[in-house]
Amino acid sequence: MEKKKPIKRHIALQPLSRQHHFGLLFSWKIRKGFQKNIEIERMQEYAKWFYKHEITPHFNDEEKYVFPILDKENELVERALKEHRRIKRLFNDTEDPEKSLSKLEEELDAHIRFEERILFNEIQKVATEAQLAKIEEIHSDLEKSRDYHDPFWE
Repeated sequence: MEKKKPIKRHIALQPLSRQHHFGLLFSWKIRKGFQKNIEIERMQEYAKWFYKHEITPHFNDEEKYVFPILDKENELVERALKEHRRIKRLFNDTEDPEKSLSKLEEELDAHIRFEERILFNEIQKVATEAQLAKIEEIHSDLEKSRDYHDPFWE
């Protein structure tokens, strides 16, 4: 198997990449919950908490400050926005929580990998120093992910 070279992320985008790491952990925790037959309600409560504290501010920041670096008709931005809408719907779907959580962990994982491997690389290529400085300024006070009170995945 070919070993992939780590992506060299511009310092301005590193806080967003760290948030992506927490998103990948979210997906892993939901998978663990399913493996351990954790009650859907417990995982659903975690998903509500994660959506409020992590996903909503993260998506807002990307959509307001990062995606506009590329043209809004850019196919990568269009894809990211479409995936944001689908992920938001899955977080808010209460009709079939088990199915929604299962799809959510897969789609969020795939979405983050797309942004990290493809979209952010394109943004880095075309962003001006002023645009990157603005992103860095806005995200300089991002805190690390808060701990959730019910670590069902352990």
